[in-house]
Amino acid sequence: MLEKLFTSGIRADIMSLLFNNPEEKFYVREIARLINKNPSGVKRELDKLKIMDLVITEREGNLKYFTVNRHSPLFPELKGLISKSLGLPGALKSVLKASDAKTAFIYGPYVNKADAPSLDLFVVSDSNHIKKSLDEIEKRFGRKIRLTLISNSEYKEKKKSTERNLKKLLNAKKILLLGRL
Repeated sequence: MLEKLFTSGIRADIMSLLFNNPEEKFYVREIARLINKNPSGVKRELDKLKIMDLVITEREGNLKYFTVNRHSPLFPELKGLISKSLGLPGALKSVLKASDAKTAFIYGPYVNKADAPSLDLFVVSDSNHIKKSLDEIEKRFGRKIRLTLISNSEYKEKKKSTERNLKKLLNAKKILLLGRL
């Protein structure tokens, strides 16, 4: 079973996305866009994961949605294994990709000291549903995440006006997770 499980980079990316967002459902092209892979390869790997009973499907209209099978006996162990292999930045990146975040980065003490008890996360997004996913990551990694959430329009406006605090933040050392500055 394990040799079937980890034979593909596309499969690893799909599992990372699905296992870090177990409440979310995705269609094939959406997954392909989020992990930046070819839809036909994504579909092939999703079919294999379905045969292994790690993903389940649901039809809505003419769209077929995929979600992780939380009732699989392997779910808790695989979720833990994926979390450990990605680390905190990887888990954050996976969750942020599935959200509507345009830009995201880690700043503050965590950048220089990965064992810091908390981290500062800056996210540009017009959605605020990311907070629930971050709560789960906080619990999983035992770290406090201090979120700075700013809308896309507000970010652009502050960036144009060269707002002092934002400029200072953008020039500081950071770990870029998503998008461009």
